Amino acid sequence: MRLIDEQYTLTPFYGYRRMTVYLQSLGFRVNHKRVLRLMRKLGLEAVYPKPNLSKPGKDHLTYPYLLKGVTVEYSDEVWATDITYIRLGGGFVYLLVIMDWHSRFVIEIEVSNSLESSPFVEALKRALLKGRPEIFNSDQGSQFTSVEWLKVLQAHNVQISMDGRGRCFDNIFVERLWRTVKQEEVYLKEYQDVWQAEESLHNYFEFYNYRRPHQSLNYQTPFEAYQKGRKAEQNKGEKTAIFYK
Repeated sequence: MRLIDEQYTLTPFYGYRRMTVYLQSLGFRVNHKRVLRLMRKLGLEAVYPKPNLSKPGKDHLTYPYLLKGVTVEYSDEVWATDITYIRLGGGFVYLLVIMDWHSRFVIEIEVSNSLESSPFVEALKRALLKGRPEIFNSDQGSQFTSVEWLKVLQAHNVQISMDGRGRCFDNIFVERLWRTVKQEEVYLKEYQDVWQAEESLHNYFEFYNYRRPHQSLNYQTPFEAYQKGRKAEQNKGEKTAIFYK
């Protein structure tokens, strides 16, 4: 499972058959049925190049994708979220991030040992204490189509946008963030439990937000880009927000 997770991060277009060939080349006696079963356990989609941790609920509401052809020009115009698998020494947990699209600034994170929606809803509430986006984008997973999640966004008059089914590139900036986090943090550590993972990930995102120059941002940090990209009218008469740190 560890090798599958690492290789999938490098080659997200690998389905279970290519992954089987890769593992066999390393000397593992494993067939495609077992690889498919392990990829499903990890929440890795075998067809689309996207971690498929979020399953849509049968009766949950979905919303159209609002960002096709849209150029995001300032901070807090669009926020996005997603969930990924994080391995531990004796199991795994899930990591949610809420990110500003314009600056790549991570507004909030949540580490949970389950995919129940309640801890992720609390993370959303914390994020909205720090700012408010015009549009909030997610996939169609049950966590993001739950009544509790949608009520929070609706109460803050946020437009709701959802990726098309299986379209990983609708949320491309978060997908790129997962690769960065895993290569620079997760694969270099051996978290023994959820508390160690949570502490280490919080430390990493403090580094990522405030001290790591980002090439696509002309080597600004995400925080610097976030501050510069905030609309002038949002700053008038307002106190400086308390950002995730």
